[in-house]
Amino acid sequence: MIDESRVGAFLPPGVGADVALAEVRRLRAGDRPTHGGRLFAYVYDPAVPGLDDLAAAAYRESAHVNGLDPTAFPSLLAMENALVGAAGRVLGGGPGTTAPDVVGSVTSGGTESLILAVKAARDAHPEITAPRIVVPASAHAAFAKAAHYLRVALDVVPVSVDTLRPDPAAMAAAIRPETVLVACSAPSYAHGVVDPVAEIAAVAAAAGVRCHVDACFGGWTLPYLRRLGEPVPAFDFTVPGVTSISVDLHKYAYAPKGVSVLLHRDAAGRAPQYFAYADWPGYTMINPVIASTRSGGPIAAAYATLRHLGDAGYLRLAAVTRDAVAGLADAVRAVDGLRLMAEPESTVVCFTATEDGPDLFVLVDELTARGWHTQPQLSYAGLPASVHLTVTASVAPRVAEFGPDLAAAVAAAHAAGPVRLPAELASLVGALTPEALTPEVVVGLAAGLGLGGGADTGAAGPLPDRMALVNTLLDAAPPALRERLLVEFVGLLQRPTWGSDD
Repeated sequence: MIDESRVGAFLPPGVGADVALAEVRRLRAGDRPTHGGRLFAYVYDPAVPGLDDLAAAAYRESAHVNGLDPTAFPSLLAMENALVGAAGRVLGGGPGTTAPDVVGSVTSGGTESLILAVKAARDAHPEITAPRIVVPASAHAAFAKAAHYLRVALDVVPVSVDTLRPDPAAMAAAIRPETVLVACSAPSYAHGVVDPVAEIAAVAAAAGVRCHVDACFGGWTLPYLRRLGEPVPAFDFTVPGVTSISVDLHKYAYAPKGVSVLLHRDAAGRAPQYFAYADWPGYTMINPVIASTRSGGPIAAAYATLRHLGDAGYLRLAAVTRDAVAGLADAVRAVDGLRLMAEPESTVVCFTATEDGPDLFVLVDELTARGWHTQPQLSYAGLPASVHLTVTASVAPRVAEFGPDLAAAVAAAHAAGPVRLPAELASLVGALTPEALTPEVVVGLAAGLGLGGGADTGAAGPLPDRMALVNTLLDAAPPALRERLLVEFVGLLQRPTWGSDD
């Protein structure tokens, strides 16, 4: 028998399964609601009875299956191939189309799909020693992450403050001999507008450069919206010059997180995406994606979800979501002091304040107080701060409640008035550079914003109920300082808890 007093213990004593599960549920009680149609970001809820249970059961069946070796677990290979085939058909590829040879890979999410699209483009041109990619300013930040990770230069093309889209001529002008990829969005996450994909793909093809369409957000809904009669522009493999597309199944395919699909027009385009290594004494590593070991759980859950909902199910969910979008947009139009950033084209409603409108960050807090969890977006390059609503099918029954609550929240925000940064914070932000953010300055700022436990603890406390002051400070800072501030603030929150014997 082991004498723990002599050996020592790294962890608290084990507990019963019911106790461990109760702890998880207690921790989850503080989270935003993932169901019920009141959270307009991060989660995708179709409100289909039984779907969660089906996905969870499928997940359990394959949770311990390892995607590292498809020869050992052919079930996972079969399910991956089925998901890729389904995504290819939805996005204009497969037998009988102009893109019959579409292939792809299942990834953990949109960010991984975009990183791999950039990797494939970079590695297709080993002769280019300083590769570059061209993206609109509205492209997802994951492109910047990919450029940073892969040491690829990022050329950012501004978007119009009126249309929220890039000019294809400006995209063409940004292409250089070192450019390996041009990207566009269908739609952009921030505002929900579809870029001029056909024109951008044409200029990329004319330059002999790959064109990736980031349809992570809208790739599963736009084709169904088109079938419902909506004027969705061409953006998929039916467009000449589009060489790859990404689509997240954990968004509007309503699969559990995290499952995305990266598609290439043909196998030659996908080949540089792989990593292989045999120059060591272990097994030869061959990976189509970034991870080596991959749980089969998310893939099986996505497979079961797609099989259960089927084509008719997704068409119905798209119709329900379209109607919810229209209702929310009408609610925004009906309130003085607010305006839509763009007429909705997909599943996003994005709005901002007029000159005599409320402080948007105060409005977000007022909506939160009424049970609506929205996503504030900071001002950028002539674009005003805005409020983003990701709309899912579960929102539809709540639309009638949103309008009155939005009007009441706007009235309350007007009554409260705009947030004014304390003079010392305003002057500090005006003078700060990212390099000047010492640990002491960060802790002091956090405490001044209601985030902190103070300089004596070196850690942030619970987040404040209202975030308008935090968002106002971030909005006043230039992007480079925003980045550094958020890195430091999140770093304060992410501190280990060492457990106890309780």
